[in-house]
Amino acid sequence: MGTPSIHFSESPEDPFALGRGASAVLDDRGTVVGWSARAQDLLGYPAKEVIGRPWRDLLVDSRDLPVARSAVVDAVKAGGWFGVVPVRHRDGRRLEMGFRARTVTREGGGQEWLLVGAPAAEVIAWQRDRALLDGLYRRSPIGLVTYDPDRRVIRVNRAVEKASGVPAELPVGHRPREFMVDEDAGPADERVRHVLETGEPLIFTEQSARARHEPGRERIVSVSAFRMEDPSGRVLGVAETIEDVTDRHRAQRRLAMLNEASARIGTSLDVRQTARELADVAVQGLADYCSVDLLKPVTLGDEPSPDATGPLLRTALSPTEHRIPYREGDVVPLLPESAQARCLAERRPILEGLLSLRPEWYAMDRRRIELALGLGVHSLIAVPLIARGIVLGVVSLWRSRNSEPFEDGDAAVAQELTSRAAVCIDNARRFTQQQNTALTLQRSLLPSALSDLPAVEVACRYLPASGEPGLGGDWFDVIPLSGARVALVVGDVVGHGIHAAASMGRLRAAARTLASLDLEPDEVVARLDDLVSLLAGELEANAHDNPSAIEQVLGATCLYAVYDPVSQRCSLARAGHPAPVVSTPDGAVTVLDLPAGPPLGLGGLPFETYDLDLPEGSLLTLYTNGLLEAGVGDVDTALDHLRTCLAATTESLEHTCHAVVEALLPKGHIPTDDVALLIARTRVLPPQNVASWELPLEATSAARARELTTAQLDEWGLAELAFTTELVASELVTNTYRYAAGPVTLRLIRTDTLICEVSDTSHTSPHLRRALSTDEGGRGLFLVAQLTERWGTRYTHDGKTVWTEQPLPAV
Repeated sequence: MGTPSIHFSESPEDPFALGRGASAVLDDRGTVVGWSARAQDLLGYPAKEVIGRPWRDLLVDSRDLPVARSAVVDAVKAGGWFGVVPVRHRDGRRLEMGFRARTVTREGGGQEWLLVGAPAAEVIAWQRDRALLDGLYRRSPIGLVTYDPDRRVIRVNRAVEKASGVPAELPVGHRPREFMVDEDAGPADERVRHVLETGEPLIFTEQSARARHEPGRERIVSVSAFRMEDPSGRVLGVAETIEDVTDRHRAQRRLAMLNEASARIGTSLDVRQTARELADVAVQGLADYCSVDLLKPVTLGDEPSPDATGPLLRTALSPTEHRIPYREGDVVPLLPESAQARCLAERRPILEGLLSLRPEWYAMDRRRIELALGLGVHSLIAVPLIARGIVLGVVSLWRSRNSEPFEDGDAAVAQELTSRAAVCIDNARRFTQQQNTALTLQRSLLPSALSDLPAVEVACRYLPASGEPGLGGDWFDVIPLSGARVALVVGDVVGHGIHAAASMGRLRAAARTLASLDLEPDEVVARLDDLVSLLAGELEANAHDNPSAIEQVLGATCLYAVYDPVSQRCSLARAGHPAPVVSTPDGAVTVLDLPAGPPLGLGGLPFETYDLDLPEGSLLTLYTNGLLEAGVGDVDTALDHLRTCLAATTESLEHTCHAVVEALLPKGHIPTDDVALLIARTRVLPPQNVASWELPLEATSAARARELTTAQLDEWGLAELAFTTELVASELVTNTYRYAAGPVTLRLIRTDTLICEVSDTSHTSPHLRRALSTDEGGRGLFLVAQLTERWGTRYTHDGKTVWTEQPLPAV
């Protein structure tokens, strides 16, 4: 219970302070020779009753005498003593008192004892406070720093020394700027100043506290501060408790980064954009530089090889730095011993804490390695991008300059980050694969090249939808018809993707087939309507496989137009499609008010043909609704822009087509629906290239047809075709005499081919057959088919026309 460490404090808080405690003096025999007023107050004995009497008879109860004697023995042995012993009050009460005792040598050589006592409760409380204060500075895991009123450090406890690596005496007498980096010292000094001036405490304020001797070592602390004052209110300084929360801060930052990655990575279905998003997120809390290198097939939307071999393409790099050895788009070679190659082979993250020990980062190119070392790169994590068991590429994370080297926790976060990003990249790859397939299918179904036709000059644009919606079902076609005529078709299948493109292909093929029959526009559209109804019925039977396909087919629209360069007549019919625009050479621009008709497949309503005459050089503009809906304005505004562009026509039809697209699709705007645009400038066949005669329905008409044909071909300089053509004309006129009724019209047209047409008022279909050797007839159409390149029959409301085509002789 005793201790040799005897100290009499002058602190007013110390219960043993001479001015506060009860004091007594004993001689070497234990007789009281001195008694203070405070002793009288505490024990009730006045000095005259105590002085001269032995202390054990007066102050100690008989039952406590062994304890008191033991204390005396300890005091004598140690030369001093501290402890708690029970004493007797004058009124007989038993009091627990704390005492400090030490020997005092008098001048004559004798010894006396000086005792200072206080109530045990005060002593214990004071000792507890002392122990707490001592613990804060010596054993507390929480840092403690005290500042004087000049904001200079007075004292630092060992917790701060241990966490910062700075000796406890080093900061004493200095301000934060002298032992912390400038970026962190400013806020620290301002915090102390604020508490000193306002007296407002700060609670759990987090800040960076990097030491000057280790500027690259991250250190985040949580600081609470209060102003120290004496009982009179005088400001003594500021005390701060400091807790190192670096690990907690890193964990929160990593969690926040992963949450941010979920929101920022995968905003589009573009492989390169997704890779860039991954790189940008990684450099905002994990690395100083990040590169994403993907296997080449992945960047194209294809399936990579199972063994993850093949060239790697630098797909993303952040931040942009011209000194980085490989830039976006470069092929990145790998050595087998490099971290990236090992990470791909082993399918796990590879952490290289010190790159200076492994310079083979990518290739045996010393110049590139020296460039990278010039950036101060010193630590690397290589993480494989794996999604659904497929290796897509590798992500490389670097730290440079003053950043701390990567550790195992960083590698775990990097793996989690890349795992999430890999799924997004693979989704983008799969979408690209599907989009490329649909685009290939769609383009294979569209006309690859538009030939120069005698009826029209044509320019077109097809812009597939970009982004998540994918490809649509817009289509167009330019179909040469008999008699130098041409059919112009534009259609739209609702929806996106491969199903829409496949439906579009079936409709386009059907439209071409119907066009070859030379049907009227309303008849063609009606037959397409029947076809769509049949397709919808087939799809409905398999609706469980693709319910949306029925809506796609039933939502199809179409516009079919036929232009005749001889009569300058244009006939049109539409099924729920936007009306075409006609601009004439005089500058007039008109949206044709032709009957709309229902979309294909609905049935129940008839389709009508709309006829108009077009002057030579007129522009007939056909388009899909994607053109009008692509811009930011409404449909009426888009139509106004379209009229303006078509009114300012130029000699170049391609230039006009380009101007329309530029006006209706803002620069940089990505259409969400396909856009099809077809502009045709009408031509007129010169009268001298067309010859027409009406013949009577009599036996001599065949001979007359031969005479007229020979004469006309001589005039055109095509005498070498005379024999064949007069035979064809003779056979066709003879057939009308035998099987038809009404007047007969013979017409010859010279374009890039020689066309011979014979028209009558009958709707009887001519039939090509192989005649027997004993038959007297039936060989006419067979001869016609053998002598011409093409032949066919077209029907009108007034009858039919049988036509043939022959190539012109080479010049």
